[in-house]
Amino acid sequence: MKTHKGTAKRYRKTGSGKWVRAKAWRGHHLEIKSSRRTRRYAGVASVSETHTAKLERLMPYSAKGS
Repeated sequence: MKTHKGTAKRYRKTGSGKWVRAKAWRGHHLEIKSSRRTRRYAGVASVSETHTAKLERLMPYSAKGS
């Protein structure tokens, strides 16, 4: 099985085995966004349990196996 490289660039697993992703809307045009808005988009967000099984299939060799 191969790792889906598009998924590997967008998602990662934490030490406890949860999936996390980067938040959207932080890519460009940051000058017109307020500081409050850019802070809200900073950091990572956890992935819902609905998508966990799909991610496990797309990335079978992720660091923390479940």
